[in-house]
Amino acid sequence: MDRTERFYKIHQLLTRKQVVRVDEFREALGISLATFKRDLEYLRDRLNAPIEWDRARGGYRYVAPSPDAPRYELPGVWFNASEIRALLTLQHLLANLQPGLLEPHVKPLLARLRALLGGAEHPAEEIERRIRIIHLGARAVRLPHFEEVASALLRRQRLRIVYRGRGSGELTEREVSPQRLVHYRENWYLDAWCHLREGLRSFAVDAIERVAVLDQRAETVPDAELDEVLASGYGIFSGPVAAWATLRFSAARARWVATEQWHPQQKGRFEEDGSYVLEVPYSDPRELIMDVLRHGPEVEFLAPEALRQAVRQQLEVALARYRS
Repeated sequence: MDRTERFYKIHQLLTRKQVVRVDEFREALGISLATFKRDLEYLRDRLNAPIEWDRARGGYRYVAPSPDAPRYELPGVWFNASEIRALLTLQHLLANLQPGLLEPHVKPLLARLRALLGGAEHPAEEIERRIRIIHLGARAVRLPHFEEVASALLRRQRLRIVYRGRGSGELTEREVSPQRLVHYRENWYLDAWCHLREGLRSFAVDAIERVAVLDQRAETVPDAELDEVLASGYGIFSGPVAAWATLRFSAARARWVATEQWHPQQKGRFEEDGSYVLEVPYSDPRELIMDVLRHGPEVEFLAPEALRQAVRQQLEVALARYRS
């Protein structure tokens, strides 16, 4: 950890334990005795920390500063990228929460989030004004449906759902054993054992038209099996890995794609001409094709041949629309 982090850790230890031994500091901070002494000296002399050695108790502690003592203030800190995204996302979700049982608790929680954001050297108002997290592509979820799905999931009860398939538009009635809820690309999905299809399936919660909680115990699928079936392929579409797709991106686009994670098991390499070859596993190619085609002429499917031909057919149909 860097020096500023150590200062805050020292402050936390002294606040929580009141008296802290030197070996406790060193173990928590992972530093040498000399480094600890330098940090302590800086806190006292530069930041006016009222830290004193308590001989009787064998450790350091905070003491009450005298009225005319200079103000003690830790240096400003900044959140890292994941922390600021988490805080602002949580703030956004709470601010847009629909009225419900949580409403009395939301305002105090929002106030605490704002205080935390403003705990750095930058005011919360300035952070909110200058940093934006844009949520794109979220679909509306019927609140009662989500509540019933989540309740059945946690109480391990089966559900009867009427589900509209996105591709066909057809309605089917299914009995399912919910396994977990997944928030993916701004939308909610239910991973469940489908008793109609006798297999694991992912259902978009916003595509559930009717839902009823059944007085019947849900079947439980082991996490390892869930991950093998639902998380091994590319994207949200379920199923075991059917094949690996090989893509080649132009040198201009390679600088972007080489830093992206498309799949935990992906493989990538740069070619001599600066292009980038990416290999990803997939079970259902639909989402993969959609993601790849946004790169337009800067990408080419190299393999497998069946996938390459499927993409070619889609591009020919799209081109025909512009010719007509």
